[in-house]
Amino acid sequence: MEIQTQTYNIHSTIRAISDSFESTFSSGDLNKITDFYTKNGMLLPSGTDFIKGKQDIKEYWRSAMDIGIKFIKIDIIEIEQHGNTAIEMSNYTLFGSDKKVFDAGKGLVIWKNKDDSWKMHRDIWNSSLEQQ
Repeated sequence: MEIQTQTYNIHSTIRAISDSFESTFSSGDLNKITDFYTKNGMLLPSGTDFIKGKQDIKEYWRSAMDIGIKFIKIDIIEIEQHGNTAIEMSNYTLFGSDKKVFDAGKGLVIWKNKDDSWKMHRDIWNSSLEQQ
């Protein structure tokens, strides 16, 4: 069975959602941040266990804000669509209010489309900065 890869508008769709995620994060609206994830969404950041479900995702992002992370920048490298699933490869940078870089690295997001709405299902990232 051959899988069809579609790229016709998926890049612009995911880019628009990522832009909205960046804006929502910088606004500090934790309730809206969870809307970007599926009901069973998971975060897989380096150095921690799985972060499962919207409540734990909300608490994770709250802790990121509490340590001073104010802005996220996502630079999408490529996106592949396979039916109702899309795979995004990207670079990210986390900034404080003074534009200080907290972290930078690479990530992989598995997106799911349900009822014409794309949401993050698995959000995986690893730092590219040297550990201090």
